[in-house]
Amino acid sequence: MSRGFAEIAFTPAVQALQEVHGSRAQYARMQARAEPDAGLGPQESEFIAAADSFYLATVSETGWPYVQHRGGPRGFIRVLSPTRIGFADFRGNQQFVSAGNAATDDRVSLIVMDYVQRRRLKLLGHLRFVAVADADPALVRQVELPGYRARVDRVALIDVAVFDWNCPQHITQRFTLDQVEAAARPLRERIAELEEELRAARSAVPTR
Repeated sequence: MSRGFAEIAFTPAVQALQEVHGSRAQYARMQARAEPDAGLGPQESEFIAAADSFYLATVSETGWPYVQHRGGPRGFIRVLSPTRIGFADFRGNQQFVSAGNAATDDRVSLIVMDYVQRRRLKLLGHLRFVAVADADPALVRQVELPGYRARVDRVALIDVAVFDWNCPQHITQRFTLDQVEAAARPLRERIAELEEELRAARSAVPTR
């Protein structure tokens, strides 16, 4: 856990509950030993680049939280720098809840999941949307997904303030259809080989 993440997440109310439940001393020591934030490193960048979905939390101007699932092909989240990530915002149901919330309070929280390896990365940052017509063409090229059939309306940019890796506890392993098919392919190929060998063996047996 970085020092910055603890400073943002461990508010006075949070620290008070940690004190009540006996965990404050442990987290205080952890916070004191924590390194200053240095941005996303190779491990975080590789993890984000391999993701095909994440959860995005915003807060409305009336104070209500809103959590949205964002998905796309693997690699649709682009690490643009150690402190910035971006993705193509495709045309959807046109509700604009997350975009509207970010227009009045740009602070967001993300959880990027890897269900196979039971890992999750939490990020806190600031979100803004840039219409494709107003965006730098070079930026649009950085986030666009050639061959993906969806219309890009905006570029979403998140300036990452802090991040933290979470423990794998209570993460249920899940696999995509592509992952299951890839795992099953050698088995299917072996079954086909054995079936062919069996047919060959049967044909070699002389008939009476």
